Amino acid sequence: MKLAMIGLGKMGGNMTTRLLRAGIQVVGFDRSNDVVNQLAEKEGMIAATSVPDAVSKLGDGKEPRIVWLMLPSGSPTEIQIQDLAPMLSKGDIIVDGGNSNYKDSQRRGAWLAERGIGYMDCGTSGGVWGLQNGYCLMVGATPAVAKTMEPILIALAPSKENGWAHVGPIGAGHFTKMIHNGIEYGMMQAMAEGLDLLKGKEEFNLDLAQVTELWRHGSVVRSWLLDLTADALKSDQELKDIAPYVADSGEGRWTVMESVEQGVAAPVLTLALQARFRSQDATGYSYKLLSMMRNGFGGHYVKSVHDK
Repeated sequence: MKLAMIGLGKMGGNMTTRLLRAGIQVVGFDRSNDVVNQLAEKEGMIAATSVPDAVSKLGDGKEPRIVWLMLPSGSPTEIQIQDLAPMLSKGDIIVDGGNSNYKDSQRRGAWLAERGIGYMDCGTSGGVWGLQNGYCLMVGATPAVAKTMEPILIALAPSKENGWAHVGPIGAGHFTKMIHNGIEYGMMQAMAEGLDLLKGKEEFNLDLAQVTELWRHGSVVRSWLLDLTADALKSDQELKDIAPYVADSGEGRWTVMESVEQGVAAPVLTLALQARFRSQDATGYSYKLLSMMRNGFGGHYVKSVHDK
């Protein structure tokens, strides 16, 4: 198979590499020429100089042309889809693998359907470790589009049988990922607060590296987040160079708004989001832990105490 990947950042670049290593041809474009050239030279990606050039290199249109977007949510994705549509033909497919709002995905899917263009919203989890371990893919699409995309999803997932699923119609993929991220907020917050309490019990002088490593084996709270935390605490338990500032990417906010719209109580998820808002003015140890965990699984920016 063959597809175009637009956006070759941390996620898009690694996904491109995983696809290429699985034998799927990828035409890649990014605003950074260096990134494009590096993937072309090291991994055999077909380099494109623009989005129209990428589409032109997908073939003559006899087979469905697939364009996968890994762009920031909001205007960048919206503008790119609007620009892409006239370049494509009936039966072609656009995939949004970024963190778009599911309502935007529903609207975009309907707009593209009027033009005969298929659409798939793909909630993508796995962070910077996805290249090595595979990505968890939550797909919203029509059955026909999902079937066409199946070989690509299998190549990106941890295995043929696990880590990917067609979860429902257009919008369902990004909705599922949104709730996933809301849960993630709550899990991270609980872990950070618990470790903060352990650290605060000075009379026991607990070794947090030892405790988190202990919990990784057989405990109820064992998880990948705990694995990342235990690994980081082995070398630095004080986190003196990490500022107690935790950003939020937007999906936590959307999850809380969804709980309000549905009238479903979600106090843990809501408080976890509020804690991130408060972190800009706080100096607590738990916020340093949250920032460290985000960097561990997603390569997200860690603000230093020396940053202005």
